[in-house]
Amino acid sequence: MFCNQCEQTARGIGCSNSPGVCGKNEDVQSLQETLLYGLKGMASYAHHARRLGKTDEAVSAFVEEALFATVTNVNFDLAALLEMVLECGKQNLRVMELLDQGHVERYGDPSPAPVQEGTFAGPGILVTGHDMLDLENLLAACQGTDVKVYTHGEMLPAHMYPKLREHPHLAGHYGGAWQKQKREFEEFTGPVLATTNCILIPKPSYADRVFTTRCTAVPGGVRITDDDFSAVVAKAQACQPLAENLGRKSTIGFHHNVILGMADTIVQAVKDGKISRFFVIGGCDGAETGRNYFSDYAQATPPDSFILTLGCGKYRIRDYDYGEHLGLPRLLDMGQCNNAYGAIKVAVGLAEAFDCSVNDLPLTLVISWFEQKAVAVLLTLLYLGVQGITIGPKPPAFISPNVFKILQEKFDLRLTGKSAQDDLAMAMAG
Repeated sequence: MFCNQCEQTARGIGCSNSPGVCGKNEDVQSLQETLLYGLKGMASYAHHARRLGKTDEAVSAFVEEALFATVTNVNFDLAALLEMVLECGKQNLRVMELLDQGHVERYGDPSPAPVQEGTFAGPGILVTGHDMLDLENLLAACQGTDVKVYTHGEMLPAHMYPKLREHPHLAGHYGGAWQKQKREFEEFTGPVLATTNCILIPKPSYADRVFTTRCTAVPGGVRITDDDFSAVVAKAQACQPLAENLGRKSTIGFHHNVILGMADTIVQAVKDGKISRFFVIGGCDGAETGRNYFSDYAQATPPDSFILTLGCGKYRIRDYDYGEHLGLPRLLDMGQCNNAYGAIKVAVGLAEAFDCSVNDLPLTLVISWFEQKAVAVLLTLLYLGVQGITIGPKPPAFISPNVFKILQEKFDLRLTGKSAQDDLAMAMAG
């Protein structure tokens, strides 16, 4: 463990031995950090929901209580802290529900849509991050100009909302996951608007073309705090125009309302033996080695199965042709990490349709994680009692061995193995 949050910390540097000076041990520290990271993730979702006019006082009250529980000399009890960690999952479920409602009410019922990838000739702006309201305001700022707007990374799902995709200035999608942005942003000749995470510190070669919003900021970039994106549009008009470089068209937009609208058909297909299994493969992407596990896993799934994906983890698996099954793409893109509520909604909805528990469904969850929003979603799944989730490619460093043992015993939480194919075979056998 390591803790330096109070004055009595060992040698004035930090308590690295367990127990620390206050008496808390590494397991208490582990659950406190899990709670803190879950709260950070939940706050990210709540921030988006609040901007869309969606709040819940009970959630705000829990945040205060949970933060208080991590203060020095407040809570040393593992059972009580685990209870609060799971309560964080419950509150995060409510926050994700509010965010989903906010998006649908403002931008219309999502539906599958083809998205042109690449760029057209002419001035353009690249918008990355997660904030749909920023995209809406940027599109409005472009009216009356010849500037086109392209989504990047987690903004790809904007195209599933009719009120956004029908805007004449939204031209398509460019680029992949966040860790590729230093190359992609340099090659994109227009300005980049970063609305939230995940933004990397820009290279000097394009830093003057990076704009950020509110709490998002980088050295050398221009931070906008008032929703006035006229400077971004002016920069696009002053920059070197984009060259035409069109790629493929991809289909996105399998929102939970779309999938659950086919629930009766799906249930019957499973009963008839036409669908072997559903896999949720997604989460966060990253640059470190080991994430090819998720690509290998997805490509090994049987042709009579469906893959539900969301978050930037989709970029590990979306460039492979999985074909179609029952007239649908086998890879169903449900949206960004802000749409994680959708995967939960589908699981619960299918369980109701089958009159069984989520754990009795032919469903396997294989989740890549990177940062705090992924922690919040995992806590929600654990709160719901979902068993047998596989996470990776590395175990969370803030989870102590004993706490991980507790999670394994209660929830059958698993780590990714050495072979994706072997793990898949185990899932199919179960």
